[in-house]
Amino acid sequence: MNPYILAILLFGLGLGTTITFASSHWLLAWMGLEMNTLAIIPLMAQHHHPRAVEATTKYFLTQAAAAATLLFASITNAWLTGQWEIQQISHPLPATMITLALALKIGLAPLHAWLPEVLQGLDLTTGLILSTWQKLAPFALILQIQPSNSTLLIILGITSTLIGGWGGLNQTQLRKILAYSSIAHLGWMILVLQFSPSITLLTLLTYFIMTFSTFLVFKLNKATNINTLATSWTKAPALTALTPLILLSLGGLPPLTGFMPKWLILQELTKQGLAPTATLAALTALLSLYFYLRLSYAMTLTISPNNLTGTTPWRLPSTQLTYPLAISTAMTTCLLPLTPAISALLTP
Repeated sequence: MNPYILAILLFGLGLGTTITFASSHWLLAWMGLEMNTLAIIPLMAQHHHPRAVEATTKYFLTQAAAAATLLFASITNAWLTGQWEIQQISHPLPATMITLALALKIGLAPLHAWLPEVLQGLDLTTGLILSTWQKLAPFALILQIQPSNSTLLIILGITSTLIGGWGGLNQTQLRKILAYSSIAHLGWMILVLQFSPSITLLTLLTYFIMTFSTFLVFKLNKATNINTLATSWTKAPALTALTPLILLSLGGLPPLTGFMPKWLILQELTKQGLAPTATLAALTALLSLYFYLRLSYAMTLTISPNNLTGTTPWRLPSTQLTYPLAISTAMTTCLLPLTPAISALLTP
């Protein structure tokens, strides 16, 4: 892609998110979300592969439906209460509709079905943008309207952690596994949102760091399914030794960074008298942990194939920049001891 066009599209992505962040009026927030969607669509379809075009079309239709529902709900709210302010959602009907529209935007279960399909059709770089940056703007809106519908958020959160864990069990495609991982992590964030927004932000931040590391590892290895992971020993042995730590951190295993948000969320839910919800969420984390273990096993404990077609890609040296990967890998594995400092910084 032409660098000027790429710069304009990335600027559009940033501007759309910033407009939504800065808005207090529903129409302005809706415009920011639309700019966001329109800026990422050319990035998704840039390879002109039928699968990429299909994924782009699915994404466009889903986001258009979510944006239309959001606009309809905000107009309904203005009609019922005379308010266009984002934080003035007092009527339960528009509040529920807006929450469901934003859940569809970010891919929360049971409105998640588009996410694995869309992510599977994209290359890893665009998939990374979709899994991280595109979640920011809708999340900012959910954060502002969250006191109005507590039961709905808990139902969405538990359903997402359950489906995110269950859906990834039988997958062999890495991008689909990462999509289900995203659904499960979003479920954890939504669960604790109304009780402690600072823990939600911390979870979102650690999820971004861990996902960034994972996508970069797969991009470096040019891996798109579980079988191709077995050839990574000969491409980058040191990175292959570190990757299970990244994957297990995503699964939330102590003493890695991914354990921090889960620990704080379970603690907060128990404080709020939701021990059954916390127990169910902890059990769903085991499902996710299983498929991360499966990836780790395929990558480090299986013998790589030695036929000619398998040998060829091993010999190609990578020209990728590895500084971002080194920084994010260190953060993905080592941030747990800093939990008290980080949570103190995020607490208002």
